[in-house]
Amino acid sequence: MVKSLLPLTALLMGSAFLLFAGGVNSLILPIRGEAEGFSAAALGLLGTGWAIGYVAGCLRTPALVAKVGHIRAFGAMCAIAAIAVLMSLLLVTPWVWVPVRALSGFCFAAAAMVVESWLNERADAASRGRIFGIYTMVNLMATTAGQMVLTLGDASGFFFFVLAAMVYCLALLPTAISATTTPRPLTQVSLNLPALWKNSPIAVFAVLMVGISNASFGTLAAVYAARIGLPLTDIALFASIPILAGAIMQLPVGIASDRYDRRVVLLGIAVLALVADVLFITVGGAGPLVAMGLAALFGATVFTMYPMIVAHANDHAEPGSFIQVSGGLLLVYGVGSIVGPSVAGFAMTSFGTSSLFLTTGFAHVLLILFAIVRIRFAPAVAPDDKGAFQAAPLARISTPETVALAADQEELEADQPDIVDQVGRPDPADMPSVDET
Repeated sequence: MVKSLLPLTALLMGSAFLLFAGGVNSLILPIRGEAEGFSAAALGLLGTGWAIGYVAGCLRTPALVAKVGHIRAFGAMCAIAAIAVLMSLLLVTPWVWVPVRALSGFCFAAAAMVVESWLNERADAASRGRIFGIYTMVNLMATTAGQMVLTLGDASGFFFFVLAAMVYCLALLPTAISATTTPRPLTQVSLNLPALWKNSPIAVFAVLMVGISNASFGTLAAVYAARIGLPLTDIALFASIPILAGAIMQLPVGIASDRYDRRVVLLGIAVLALVADVLFITVGGAGPLVAMGLAALFGATVFTMYPMIVAHANDHAEPGSFIQVSGGLLLVYGVGSIVGPSVAGFAMTSFGTSSLFLTTGFAHVLLILFAIVRIRFAPAVAPDDKGAFQAAPLARISTPETVALAADQEELEADQPDIVDQVGRPDPADMPSVDET
């Protein structure tokens, strides 16, 4: 197993550097912005800008790569992302930070898609699941490490901005000096809302609400933590614990959703998320231990919903539509991510710090009501028609290429037969040697 993974080291290192820098950048901006006196509304727009850029990157990167090639596109995106971080340091104003954050989102999506396309090329039928699992684990560890590194210094200086920019530059080195062959064309998906709604109305509505909720929290959690008086170390923990809790809980939630009606399981998880919202509003400021416990409960619920929703949608999907359905839902999640942070930011500015969880709570209430209606009036999927639940990385760092990497070989061939015929199945014997990487 180790021997088969060594040729992928360069790609995994590039991805780890990319996610580490992204973790640093995503947390230092709201913390520094709060210290500079930015309003919550302005800080919420950072999340909206990121989501706009990220969705645009998912949609436009295939054409960009087709024109200039994978390596040039990846190197350019990493370089521009580094420049964007440094520009945020030089020009400390929301008028610059919001568009620059959108640029960062585009670059991040484009770079991630290129890395994932290489991994997809290297994955054969026997190793696809293992490679996807390792890739997901690497990204989780790198993102968490990037956020936790903020506990080691002072957010008021330049250190963390420069660190993020340096690591973005490091991300381009492993692929730039690798002899890995150029992979196939990138996966393209479109946002076909009528088709997605016809396939599974609850999946479309639920993933939109989850996008609103999760992006609101992901953007403004650090602002909330700072305003209830947590020190920098605890702020980093407050932002990281939900991600780890969500990753841990995906396994038991997945087992439950495979065994029972996924809509019922989703309803139960949404109710628990609403409980976390209410507790945050009522006792969230009672102290660091209370805040950390509620953050764990919140993350264990909200970060397990997305993969369950995708699994439910694919239970209804026609054969050969896995990538288009999953990729389309990812774009719907992106739409929610555009809306949520700006709404939550304006709510926090107008009604107080706890209004962050009024926003997430409202999204969870709507999800609960819609799920009850669908459970009441639409039949459940027959057990024999259900696919297996598959754990997934955070939706905000997933791309259409992540979806393709997560697909098994039969799904990939059914969804993209022209590409599979063009490049063939990857042969382990054709992988570059350890020396080549």
